[in-house]
Formats: sequence, C-alpha cells, structure tokens
Amino acid sequence: MRALLFALAYGLQSVAAASTPVPSDSGEDVQASCSLSTFTKAGLLPQGASIENVTSVSQNGAYGEGAVNLGYPINPTGLPSLCAVIVKVISSNESSYRFGLFLPSPNQWTGRFLAVGNGGFAGGINWLDMGPGPHLGFATISTDTGHNSATADITWALNNIDKKSDWGWRAIHGSVQLGKKLTEAYYGSPVRYSYYSGCSTGGRQGLKEIQTSPDSFDGALIGAAAWYTSHINNYVVKLGMYNLPVTDPKHIPLALFSVLWAEVIRQCDGIDGVVDYIVSSPELCKFDYTPIRCKGSPSSSCFTDAQIGTAKKIYGDWYSSEDGRWLADGLTYSSEDQWYLYLNGTAPQAFGVEYVQNFLLNDPNWDWTTFNDSLVTYAEQHDPGNPTADQVNISPFKDRGGKIIMYHGQSDGIVPTKNSETYYNRTIDYFGGLETTTDFFRLFLIPGMQHCGLTSVGAPWNIGAASQSTTMATNMWSVPGFSDKKHDALLALVDWVENGNAVDQIVATSWNSLLNPYSGVYAQRPLCPWPKKAKYNGVGYVNAAQSWSCA
Repeated sequence: MRALLFALAYGLQSVAAASTPVPSDSGEDVQASCSLSTFTKAGLLPQGASIENVTSVSQNGAYGEGAVNLGYPINPTGLPSLCAVIVKVISSNESSYRFGLFLPSPNQWTGRFLAVGNGGFAGGINWLDMGPGPHLGFATISTDTGHNSATADITWALNNIDKKSDWGWRAIHGSVQLGKKLTEAYYGSPVRYSYYSGCSTGGRQGLKEIQTSPDSFDGALIGAAAWYTSHINNYVVKLGMYNLPVTDPKHIPLALFSVLWAEVIRQCDGIDGVVDYIVSSPELCKFDYTPIRCKGSPSSSCFTDAQIGTAKKIYGDWYSSEDGRWLADGLTYSSEDQWYLYLNGTAPQAFGVEYVQNFLLNDPNWDWTTFNDSLVTYAEQHDPGNPTADQVNISPFKDRGGKIIMYHGQSDGIVPTKNSETYYNRTIDYFGGLETTTDFFRLFLIPGMQHCGLTSVGAPWNIGAASQSTTMATNMWSVPGFSDKKHDALLALVDWVENGNAVDQIVATSWNSLLNPYSGVYAQRPLCPWPKKAKYNGVGYVNAAQSWSCA
C-alpha cells in the first residue's frame, strides 16, 4: 500500500536506468590501448613503481581480486567495457602500496578522475567501490593503503612506521598523483576535473588529502569522517569501558539496547512534527528515562539507575579526567541500533584496543584495563603515520575553487554524528562565519541513516555516496532509478564544481525492501545544508520529497 501511495503522489521511476551499464562501444578501442606498453612508456613510472597487471574488461564484465583481497573480497560486476590496471609502488625500504585503476572506454570517459576511499584499517584495493565510477564516465582509482588485512586487523602496523604512514596519508596521495599521470597517458589528454568519494576512514582520507595537497581534488564527497584519529580510536576504548566489565551492575546487556532505542524513538521522533520513526532532531530531544526505569527488581525490559548512568555517559561527550578538556563527541539519540558493534563484548572493540597496542604504543601486550585519558595526549604528540586530519585552514583548497559536500547519518553508532558537526563548526569559526564557509563547503545530516548508509527505520538514506549502491548489489551504481544531480550527491558535486550550481538540497531515497530497489521506492526526502532542516509542509504524502522543504 505504501508503495502505491508513493507512486500516486510522486511517480515511481524505473530502476533500470541505474542498474544497466551505460551503453558503450564493443570494447575494441579499449583493447587497442589496454596493454602493458601503454603504461610503461619512458618517463611515465617513477622509480620504485611497476605495473602488476593490465586487463581488458568486456561489457558487463567483472573485475577484482576476490578472496585474496582480505579487505575487499567482493568484486564489482556488470561493468562497462574498461581497462583495469594494478600498480605497485615501493614507498620505503620497509613498505609498499598498490592501487587499482579503472579506465572506461575512451568514448565514455568524461575527462573526470575519481578516487574512492577505504574503511577502518582494512588493507586492499576497494574494487567494489570503484565499480560505479566507470558507469558515470570517471577514471576511477583506489589504493590498498599499503597492506592486506580485514577491517579491524591492525597487527600489520606493529613497529612499522612506514606502513602506518602509507595508511595515514602516503598511499592515497601517491596513488592519486600517479593515477592521474597514467590516466592521461592512456587517453592522450589531460584530466579536466578530479573528485573524491569516501566514508568513515575514507572520509578521513579525503579530508587529509585536501588539507595537505589542495590541488589533488576539485571536489570531495566526505562521509562520516573519522578525522580525529588520535582521539576517536582512543574513544572506542573509553566507550567500551563505560559498559564493562559485564559483571558490573552498570553493564547494559544487549537485550536492553532495543528497549532504549524504542523509547528514544517514542520520545524523540515527533519533534520534527511528523511521527515516522525517524529522529530528525536528536539534539532537541530532552530524553526522560522514567518510562524505562526499573520500578522493582531489574529485568530485561527496564534500566536500573546504574545502567541509566552508563547510557548517559554513552550519549555524553568525553572530557579529560586530567585537565577537563573536551576529547570526543558522544553518540546521538537514535544510534542505539548499532551499539552492539562497540558495546557488546567482554573487551572494548579492536578499533580501539589494537590501535593502542599496534599503532600507538607498539606493545601487543598492552592491557586495555590500564587505559587512562593521558593516552590521548600521547597520541596527539606522536600521531604515528600522521593520519589525523584536524586542520581546518583549508584556504588553499577553497582559493583554487574546490568544493566539499560532507554528510553524516544521524543514527550512526560507529562514528558519532557530532564528529562531523565539530569539524564543520571549527571550519566555520576559522573562515569567520557560515556564509563564507557554505560558499565552498556544506554539511548534510541524514536523519535515520546509520554508519555511511542503511537504516533500521525506513529512512531515506541513499544519495549515491561511497558504498551505498554497492551495498545493495555488486552491479549497482549511483542511486538506482535516480541517477541525476538531484538525487546523487556525487553528480550534485560535479555540477557545483563545474557549473557553479551550489547544492541547496539532495533528495535521499529508500525502498520497500532495504537492499532491493526493484521492490519500489518507500520514501524520498530532501536533505538540507546545515543548519537548515527538512520540514514537512503539512500537506501531501509524508514519504514524498515534494511534501518537505528546507527551512
């Protein structure tokens, strides 16, 4: 019924437009130049760089490294005809990194270059997230960040500062610089515009490159950026310790997370004037624990005072016990559905513990129970590998016409939503006001969206950003059925950079079945540049985008 109502109110579009590869030639022109000799011409490769593989991929083909790529074992499928290249670069006596490059058929290339980011501490070329780029005419690149590992495995960093530097900044920077040269050699013409898209660690990578090499990109799509490496990974340890040990009366068991989440939805949902299970203004919610406070013996459906104290710490910001200064933002109301990722174990999550052991202290025997707030100061002073991307003076990027769209889900339980707000507010302070900042940099908060994508409440979440289409299917790209600048944030960014049309809203989309666009659109809603928010007009179908306005 809800799909029928939406169709009547807004008009469904076919998903075929975004799930069928862009028409191209037979691939013959790719094969004519997709050869080792094209990329090994004299003077093209710097010392220490070599070509590992050059492969011509036919229309509707697939490419990647499969299970041997621990960080990204799933290959993209349904690709347009393209040339796939793998490059290895020796970065020091102790380290090297690799990157992959997708070069679409010459008559499909738009003159644009796109770098996509990584996730967590994962090592591996992100072939899956590279997949959408060629469909949109981008030459597309990804680096393995200098190692091969799963997302939360940080053992590779132990006692190896060069590998840390590759992950922190060097691999993405070197890949972008050499990738552009190889792209231009392949097409015989210069890259006209260069873009970036990444979320989480990928968001951090993009910000870091903008801060240190402002000429790398003309536009960047930055999602849920884990930019404060020296703080946020220590915060993961601190966050876990709030709920430990499991034998402590303060411990909130897994079963109670859903109880808290349901009460948050009940109390905080309607603040925006619409009851739809989506918390659009968590910062305005004055949450009252009384309805879920235990009135007698503790049970699996109520919170004791000690457990309420733990919940308040999780929502609260972290301040140093040594000098009282702010250290990290807390999680937001409506993030509870992802709390199990950091708060459901007998020890804090590996993103925190292994960071301290293998990245920060080079001590694999470090005991997390000895954690204290002084480690943040130590991390600030040393910042191994220099990954922290906290610089807000990005004037060189702004001055050359660069544009940034930053986005963050308001139900993110991994990187606190307020993390992006903090960076954005610091940038506003540096540039002297909101107006001067929005000229080149805009923040979009996405109500109901979790970390980088998806939702547990049917909230519109897909804006064509990093990993969003490929989470749905290995052959998906852009926003299925809505591959245009109104719905796709990357295309909106392109229009802003190349045509000067500032992004005043992006329409997000969700479907009746979370990962199946063929199930029909469930809801669409405009996202607005902060501090504006989408407001229901009071009339019209609530799940139709035109029933909402930015205000």
